[in-house]
Amino acid sequence: MSRQDSAHALALQALAFIVSEPETAGGFLAQGGLSPDELAARAGDPDLLAAVMDFILSEDRLVLDFAATAGVAPEKILSARAALPGGDAPHWT
Repeated sequence: MSRQDSAHALALQALAFIVSEPETAGGFLAQGGLSPDELAARAGDPDLLAAVMDFILSEDRLVLDFAATAGVAPEKILSARAALPGGDAPHWT
């Protein structure tokens, strides 16, 4: 599996993590201006998956909770983000 394929797969896991928590899902949808139907229709879109990873990386709690859920080191989330569109300038705050 290529680096981009791995990043894509992890981002899809991150999307599933986001939508599994209603409050988190609401925040993501509001931030992106998306409806649930639009989110479902664009789930495989690399740009949307980059936004998913940006959202996860925007909050330490999300990074740590998702990393634990996915069974990966938190650093892997940042590495995956770097492999998605626009990944050359992520900001982990």
